[in-house]
Amino acid sequence: MNRPGVAQSEGAVEIAPGVHWIGVRDPDLRTFDIILKTANGTTYNAYAVRGNDGVAIIDTVKANFADDFFRRIESIARYDEIRAIVLNHMEPDHSGSLPELLKRAPQAKLYISGRGRPMLKGLLHGDRLEFTAVHTGDSVDLGGRTLRFFQTPFLHWPDTMCTWLADEGILFSGDAFGCHYCDARLFNDAVGDFRFSFDYYYAHIMRPFRAHVLEALEQIEALPVRIVAPSHGPVLRDRPQRYLQRYRELSSPALGKETGELKTLLVFYISAYGSTRAMAEEIAAGAEEAGGVLVSLYDIEGGEVAPFVDLIEEADALVVGSPTINGDAVKPVWDLLSSLATIQVRSKMGGAFGSYGWTGEAVGMIEDRLRGLKLRVPMKGVRARLIPTEVELAECRSFGRDLALHLTGQMENQIIDMATLA
Repeated sequence: MNRPGVAQSEGAVEIAPGVHWIGVRDPDLRTFDIILKTANGTTYNAYAVRGNDGVAIIDTVKANFADDFFRRIESIARYDEIRAIVLNHMEPDHSGSLPELLKRAPQAKLYISGRGRPMLKGLLHGDRLEFTAVHTGDSVDLGGRTLRFFQTPFLHWPDTMCTWLADEGILFSGDAFGCHYCDARLFNDAVGDFRFSFDYYYAHIMRPFRAHVLEALEQIEALPVRIVAPSHGPVLRDRPQRYLQRYRELSSPALGKETGELKTLLVFYISAYGSTRAMAEEIAAGAEEAGGVLVSLYDIEGGEVAPFVDLIEEADALVVGSPTINGDAVKPVWDLLSSLATIQVRSKMGGAFGSYGWTGEAVGMIEDRLRGLKLRVPMKGVRARLIPTEVELAECRSFGRDLALHLTGQMENQIIDMATLA
């Protein structure tokens, strides 16, 4: 039995009659796209499908792994037999070997998503490449077997699509259902335990687009899938429905099932001497007075911000409080806000507050970041110099109440003087 990290086999691997894996392994990779850690390396999966009238290549590999890719093609087909090249996704780890493949198989037609044109132009100078843009329902007949396409945009680029081989029940799924896990044994029922890598990959690649994941699942779950052949990681031949179900679990909100019709408001704060905490408590109390809102209060000094990400994604609004220190909000606040780039927060409601000693820039800076994340910030944040007075605490309570009224649709629309937001 082979182990991860062994020398590459030069031959293709049959995953179904006339269907071969022709990808490559990168067992030594430890960081992918800067942000993903890869303890087990990764694979760049590509596939060949043979029909009576020729061969289709589905995806290519990173350019610097092209030699292994072409050796695998040559083990199962001649270049003059290739009549179709399908790119489910245009990133360089899938398209890097395309120019050389087109040189070797100039008769092959290139098929990409209808939204792939600008990506092709930007990545491969596609003005000089002939291609056919396909949409959901389009197909390519290979003679005796047919490849059908359907669009799955934002899994995880706008151009992403899947390719379906009905006679074998194989879904060539692109990045969806993949993971960065390299094992020479290839199939999910033969490799080691890769559940962590599967969930980790989803969290960093698919999670920001989970609404699109659910839309794609509506198409995919209707198919009689026997094998899922993703662009990275193991080929899922054993009980592939488990992985479809896992995506649905990871993409479906859980908090709403517990809160019913209530809106949810999260109040995060960090406080040096108790002043910002006192403001947070009054904001929370004011929001509760308005009714119809479940309010949660969190001191982010007490631990990591990562556990709050799930809560924020499923909440309706968040308010963030920070003292101003050296003209800035404090680091735990920026850690919290930077974590929101990986989740869907667009159109949620946001707000800011905090105490300060000199100039109080933190509140405005937090508001700018919330707006940059596409949250709605309906009201100017509240500030208090040093220890908040009773009047300032009353303003905090009023801020919380009004924010809750906005959240529940009970606040009348107001004309905001933009000069006051400066």
